Amino acid sequence: MSKIILVTGGARSGKSNFAESLCINRNNSTAYIATSIPFDDEMKDRVKRHKESRPQNWFTYEIYKDIYSIVEEVSKKHETVILDCITLLVNNLMFTHGIDIDNATGDEINTLEMYIKEQMEKLLQEIKKTDLYFVTVTNELGMGIVPDNKLSRVYTDIVGRINQQIASQSDEVYFVVSGIPMKVKG
Repeated sequence: MSKIILVTGGARSGKSNFAESLCINRNNSTAYIATSIPFDDEMKDRVKRHKESRPQNWFTYEIYKDIYSIVEEVSKKHETVILDCITLLVNNLMFTHGIDIDNATGDEINTLEMYIKEQMEKLLQEIKKTDLYFVTVTNELGMGIVPDNKLSRVYTDIVGRINQQIASQSDEVYFVVSGIPMKVKG
């Protein structure tokens, strides 16, 4: 039976380090699902530093769309998985979906959000069919002021609802602040 863990927190809160610590001593068959698209030098450097900080025996899958389609294959090769991170996954799905958020109608935004929720639901259902210890990492975005532009508001809203979707189906949820994890579920 699978175990799903959600680790959330603000930017640079230590959530990725904590997620990795949950997995590092479990076994020698950890998979790392990276959802970023390194589109500029800063992001390429960030990805490089993340890779260098992980144990060398972890296998990396770079994918952000249709992740559910690889879960069965991953479960045959690995016992433990980290997916880092949900916020980048949502970002990438939003920008590759092909709508201009700033000029989109409410119906277009709702369709986009439903698409992202379906991607996540398919992923969660596939995980539940396995025996994986599956850790997801996300950012907690909605704790500051409401953004002044439509794109940021839509993004924050979608990420918040996706985080709720994952948390509701997770066995454990941790909130990380200043490198200190607090268990909020499980």
